[in-house]
Amino acid sequence: MTEKRLKIALAQLSCGPDVQKNLSKGLTAMEQAASAGAKLIVFPELSFLPFLPQKPAEPGYEKWAEPVPGPTFEAIARKAAELKLVTVFNLLEICQGKTYDSSPVIEADGKLVGLNRMVHVLEAPGFHEKSYYYPGDLGAGVFSTSVGRLGIAICYDRHFPEYLRALALKGADLVVIPQAGAKGEWPAGLFEAEVQVAAFQNGYFCGLANRVGKEPYVEFEGASFVVSPYGQVIAQAKREEEEILLAEIDFSQLEDCPARKHFLKDRRPEIYPEL
Repeated sequence: MTEKRLKIALAQLSCGPDVQKNLSKGLTAMEQAASAGAKLIVFPELSFLPFLPQKPAEPGYEKWAEPVPGPTFEAIARKAAELKLVTVFNLLEICQGKTYDSSPVIEADGKLVGLNRMVHVLEAPGFHEKSYYYPGDLGAGVFSTSVGRLGIAICYDRHFPEYLRALALKGADLVVIPQAGAKGEWPAGLFEAEVQVAAFQNGYFCGLANRVGKEPYVEFEGASFVVSPYGQVIAQAKREEEEILLAEIDFSQLEDCPARKHFLKDRRPEIYPEL
């Protein structure tokens, strides 16, 4: 890490069927974040696309997919370099004929640092992901950037403690979560509590960027938030409204947080090797 304190932005945006309009909104969000002093911006799942899995995939769904690098990546990367803004977004990636739910990590100079693919794939009402995505094959992504070591947990991956622990063991200081969370999907408080516990148990900050807005089959809630390694919500966006949530995180909190001071050191993996 080059700085102890870091201002981050979570772009809580809605998306319609017009991809170029969505992308333009995203580029504007980047400008707003940089103008406010943010050095990192994180976008929700399928950042500039309608939420495709709200209904089962039909023939030709691949028209929404792009390679990485590809046109959307290049547009975001150019803006990231212009603004000197580390950027994490999410798209439907196509690679060797397979499609994935993927998040490129772009450095402040516009270069690709790495790529994370969602590991776990859900099939549920309004989330027909198995017909769109192959399970990710790149492991638990942790990437060294100019703003620190970023771990990526894409949407459904957040529900798997093993995955979130893997990010800690690979040295993540901040885990970012591109999310598509529906209105009323969770009992009150659980949406935040799950990530609060993960941050507390694993010793990192978390920033969850959620979609917002009503789409044909699903309405997304927003309420993006940032959590400290002490399990506290330190910033949260409004529900059901677009917003660029800004938060300052203090990496000096990591050294003495309970997970780094005790939990991770006292692990006994020989007792639970299957994890």
